[in-house]
Amino acid sequence: MSENTKIEWCDHTFNPWIGCTKVGPGCDNCYAEADFDKRRHVVSWGAGQPRKRTAASTWRNPLAWNRNHEQFFAKHGRRQRVFCASLADVFDNAVDPQWRADLFRLIEATPNLDWLLLTKRIGNVPNMLPLPFDFDRHFPNVWIGATVVSQQEADRDIPKLLQVPARVRFLSMEPLLGPVDVEDFLYIEHPHCIGFVPSTRYDHGYCDRCAGHESDPIHTSPKGKVDWVIVGGESGPGARPMHPDWARSLRDQCQAAGVPFLFKQWGEWAPHPEIIDASQGALFHRFEDGAWMQRDGKKAAGRMLDGCTWDQFPDSLEKP
Repeated sequence: MSENTKIEWCDHTFNPWIGCTKVGPGCDNCYAEADFDKRRHVVSWGAGQPRKRTAASTWRNPLAWNRNHEQFFAKHGRRQRVFCASLADVFDNAVDPQWRADLFRLIEATPNLDWLLLTKRIGNVPNMLPLPFDFDRHFPNVWIGATVVSQQEADRDIPKLLQVPARVRFLSMEPLLGPVDVEDFLYIEHPHCIGFVPSTRYDHGYCDRCAGHESDPIHTSPKGKVDWVIVGGESGPGARPMHPDWARSLRDQCQAAGVPFLFKQWGEWAPHPEIIDASQGALFHRFEDGAWMQRDGKKAAGRMLDGCTWDQFPDSLEKP
């Protein structure tokens, strides 16, 4: 599926800079920190540490991918997806605003690419977009995603995501650390006043249900919804197991709502229906309900959920 990355849900990764600060439990075992800070010593992670802008040659890559659009579309029947940024956060407070402005100019210069901007700081997005900002005119190829790993983060951050007027809004629920109910965010919710007969809905211009004026947006504007959900378990040293039912529940919520669902990976831990014999040296984890997980490693654990590979995507833009 991927052209220049091993990440299952994109074709390319582009990092305009490297470095970040941990902001939640999903960051505990950050692979980028382990590689680029602890191992390679390219940049130091954390608050107050400078981010490292990548080379000019790296910034030219999206321009080449953009030029390759016709060949890619002919081969795959769709546009290229670019994940930005796998080693940083576009909406990180510590990033030079000029760098972010340069990034959005690059995005505008590559209209043949779908840019997937995933952030753990969704609350920063409205204040960090270039002004004036018009998704429909200048950035119809931008998808905005929020990382959500728990119910607490879902309740806090998904409403913020839905305030961003991107064409596609998505969730990356990796590493999934517990059961999460996102059902309320998977449907377009029309305000309670919509649907009444116009001639009887208003009295002198005011709604007889909520007393608001007929020009109030609540009477005309539906609430947005989450357009795509990615789920995955944790990999790498210190990985925490993901209960199979947590992933199944999210799959079922998406299927009921008609929202595309992608199961990225089990991570280090795979489900095992049998009780594991610890005397054989297997590393295992038993959840309170009796579900057993064995540490098989990412490759062996795979990415099949209940015997199926779930690779569903939202519709891309039409070919220009």
